Amino acid sequence: MRFNPLGDTGVFVSSIALGTMTFGGGDTAPWNIIGGLDLEAAGRLVGTALDAGVNLVDTADMYAAGECETMLGRILASRRDEVVLATKLAARMGTGPNDVGLSRLHVTRALEGSLRRLRTDHIDLYQIHNFDAITPIAETLAALDDAVRQGKIRYIGASNLAAWQMSKALGVSDLRGLSRFVSSQSYYSLAGRDIEAELVPMLLEEKLGLLVYSPLAGGFLSGKFDRAGSADRDARRSKADLPPVDKERAYDIVDALRVVAGRHDATVAQVALAWVLTRPAVTSVIVGARNTRQLTANLASADVELTPEDLGELDAAGRVPPRYPGWIQADQSWRDPVPA
Repeated sequence: MRFNPLGDTGVFVSSIALGTMTFGGGDTAPWNIIGGLDLEAAGRLVGTALDAGVNLVDTADMYAAGECETMLGRILASRRDEVVLATKLAARMGTGPNDVGLSRLHVTRALEGSLRRLRTDHIDLYQIHNFDAITPIAETLAALDDAVRQGKIRYIGASNLAAWQMSKALGVSDLRGLSRFVSSQSYYSLAGRDIEAELVPMLLEEKLGLLVYSPLAGGFLSGKFDRAGSADRDARRSKADLPPVDKERAYDIVDALRVVAGRHDATVAQVALAWVLTRPAVTSVIVGARNTRQLTANLASADVELTPEDLGELDAAGRVPPRYPGWIQADQSWRDPVPA
């Protein structure tokens, strides 16, 4: 397992992280579609991941309405110090008007709830799960900073923010002397490259980490789907069409993945994950699983060494046209020397 620095914190995290959205939920939608794993099955996945060198484990308070965190707290009881534990807040966690969002009130309540469910006195990486257009970001950051100073949080991060939203938050933190976000958890895959336009350049400039979720585009790049209509009816993607993808373009990507996979005696999914691992700014790729066989296969993607030829073919299949102002900024003709 390779380890990468988490932004400029000095903390190192595994290049592959364990996502836990498949834990808990039983027969309750949508968690039964995503996973619905019981405590025993979830424990096997965590043990397999940690034994393979994974040290970053990601969860959220909303997963299975808190049950995921509760299960993870029990599973990690004897191995807590081996893990950089990350969780998230913002989503609704009750029926009250303040059981949602990023107000100081909800941040405080959500943090105490996660600490209790996870059976820990601190969270290593506490991430806002979305942008709250109602609450001023200064209020959210001040509440998070208080928790950092109290020792309940080590670092803070954000998920699903646009580049301008992240940049504004960093500016507020710097202006007011508050803890800064150290990472962004964002959707990124060969079939979903939106963050390359603005978010990735901003993360590189600010030296922030990038934690990638849904690197297989919700299973579309797993090798279980093709334009001929073949599909695994038990796969999550067959029941929940998220994240959205341009299917025709994604089928071209799957075709290219199959060619590259054949060269490396690897699976389509392993090559798709290996591609994400090569991308600029990527710190760790979060993978989930329903069983240890699937998890072990995903972990093996770290050993797939893609050649320049492989990367060129995959990039060509998944490339998206640059958006304004990217295409005009890439044109450096205006800097040509003054004619003699």
